[in-house]
Amino acid sequence: MQKEFFKDFLIGSFVSGRGIDMNIILMGLPGAGKGTQAERIVETFNIPHISTGDMFRAAIKNQTPLGVEAKSYMDKGNLVPDEITIGIVRERLSKDDCAKGFLLDGFPRTVPQAEALSSMLKELGRELDHVINIEVRRELLIERLTGRWICPTCAASYHTVFNPPQVDGFCDKDGSKLFQRDDDKAEVVTQRLDVNISQANLLVDYYSKEGILRTINGEQDINKVFENIATLLRG
Repeated sequence: MQKEFFKDFLIGSFVSGRGIDMNIILMGLPGAGKGTQAERIVETFNIPHISTGDMFRAAIKNQTPLGVEAKSYMDKGNLVPDEITIGIVRERLSKDDCAKGFLLDGFPRTVPQAEALSSMLKELGRELDHVINIEVRRELLIERLTGRWICPTCAASYHTVFNPPQVDGFCDKDGSKLFQRDDDKAEVVTQRLDVNISQANLLVDYYSKEGILRTINGEQDINKVFENIATLLRG
């Protein structure tokens, strides 16, 4: 009900005079709830969700020259060079469905990528309207990420704090014993998170200086987080 209220309210406000042409970057560390908020933004504002993973998969599936080149790196377990990633982003943002705005997720990850995106958008006659950073304390992120458990049979996901199974350690749907992925174990989570924090801090500084960084408290209820984002975007 609350989500529908915001959707109707926002659409009404745009119809009454303001368009929905917005170019947005959504930032947030693992566990900050970025995926949930991205879905709501896309649904409410009717702009395409442009994620790095989706772009790579589409480029590889369509066998574009950049997609083929990216796949050659990925098949060897190597990182795709910035110039290829930037080229794939350029291809995607040039599509007709981005003409009225986009929500960019997973790019840029570094300051050089941010600088390249700025140059790219200038060439396309576009500019960023908002860089939204969903901010959550490190210790809470660790709690969120290390509490995830998965069913090996049906892939149902649980969380020891936010979505616990009815019987501790076992799937509600089929009774299978739950397991924790290596990526969700404390030592791995901590190491991965610290790397992400270092990169994110550099981007936060970069976009702060650009004057377009908007920080949202991601420790609130997810509906309240979306309410804050929606208020920002319609303001």
